[in-house]
This record gives sequence, structure tokens and C-alpha cells, in this order.
Amino acid sequence: MKRCDWCGKDPLYVKYHDTEWGVPEYSSQALWEKLVLDGFQAGLSWITVLKKRDAFRIAFNDFNPHAIAEFTNIDVENLMQNAGIVRNRSKINSAINSARLWQEIDATKGFDNYIWNFVDGKPIQNNFKLNENVPAFTDLSTKVSKDLKATGFSFCGPTIVYAWMEACGLVNDHIVGCICHEYVKTLAR
Repeated sequence: MKRCDWCGKDPLYVKYHDTEWGVPEYSSQALWEKLVLDGFQAGLSWITVLKKRDAFRIAFNDFNPHAIAEFTNIDVENLMQNAGIVRNRSKINSAINSARLWQEIDATKGFDNYIWNFVDGKPIQNNFKLNENVPAFTDLSTKVSKDLKATGFSFCGPTIVYAWMEACGLVNDHIVGCICHEYVKTLAR
């Protein structure tokens, strides 16, 4: 079975590739969780964050943005002592701030609607034949990044946003011939 080359042979990575990456995500909270995790990935490999995801979920109250929005300096200090996660004060503070921003957006228009409107509600279906052809960022990811930053989000540059859009299925970048390429097409609403 052919897969996108980036997932390699690590069983955790293969499972993530086969069952999650590129699958359209329509849950507001899950979209936000993945954005936060992609922000934590900045400067690291995704497999590093993926291996720590369960610890992140425990540390960040299952990524309940309402709970995280209430985190205090004491919570930040406790997170800085948690070896199970990426201990970066700026990224932790960014997650807390983005939880507050998520609350505002979700209450007014729905975070899911806000995000999916960037692609007119339909995943972009790319047909790259080689992983080398997949861009690191696009004009659209730059636009989304600028909008998120204007709203107050951080750790959401165009490259992070593009990786997040791929992970959440806003963009289907499984290469042509990958076992998931055609399958994720069928999952679009």
C-alpha cells in the first residue's frame, strides 16, 4: 500500500496518516485543538508533538477552550514543569490566549464556520504526484494566517497554518496514489 512519504514507518505516524490527517474536521473545538498543537510544533517535528498529544490533552483539560481560558499564572507555572508536553512559556500563553479568542469567535459565528468559510465550505482537492510538489504554504494559508493574527492569535504563520489546513482536511494533500487520497475526497460535506 502506498502512502505519502512523510509518514515513514513509525506506527503512530502511519496510524495518524491513515485515519486522521486530511480528514475534514468540522468540530469547532477539534479545529482549535489542532491549531494549538500545530503552534506547539513550531520549530519541532510533528512526530514530537504527536507522541506528546495524550499528555497535552491531560494538561490542557482535553482542550476544552472554556477551561483553558480560565488558566492562571499558577497553571502556566505548573505546565512549565510538565515534562510530558512542550514546555515553552510563549506557546503555553498563546494557547491560553487563543482559547479566549476561540470563545469570542465561536459565540458569534462558530469557529468552524469562521475557518471553513476560507475554503467556501469545501476542502481543496489537490492532485500532487510527489511530496516534493506539496507547498510549505500558499496564498490562502497566508491569508488565513493574517486573519488569525489580526484577531489576536499567535504561532500561526503561513507554514503552520498550511500544515494545520492539511491536517484538518481543509486541503487534501495526500499525494495521488496514496491509499488515502481518494478516500478523504469522499468525506467532504
